[in-house]
Amino acid sequence: MGLVKELLLLPFAPVRGSAWAIAQVVQEAERIYYDPAAVRAELARLEERLEVGEIDEEEFDRAEDELLDRLEIALRKGVGPGNGTHT
Repeated sequence: MGLVKELLLLPFAPVRGSAWAIAQVVQEAERIYYDPAAVRAELARLEERLEVGEIDEEEFDRAEDELLDRLEIALRKGVGPGNGTHT
């Protein structure tokens, strides 16, 4: 039965392969996006931008809230160096 199934699904192999590749790219992008070290680095850059006057307090507060939300999600999901997953 497995051989018949594979033969019937053979025309869809490129689509299945593409779906797998897209899922891997999305997973890696999420890992990088929620990496606590990356978020902390962005927070540091954000503070530097505030100190040199590139952004005002309001923009800083908005961006800081977004970054802290990302960090909270990352810590809740267990994302981090060496973990490799976000679930």
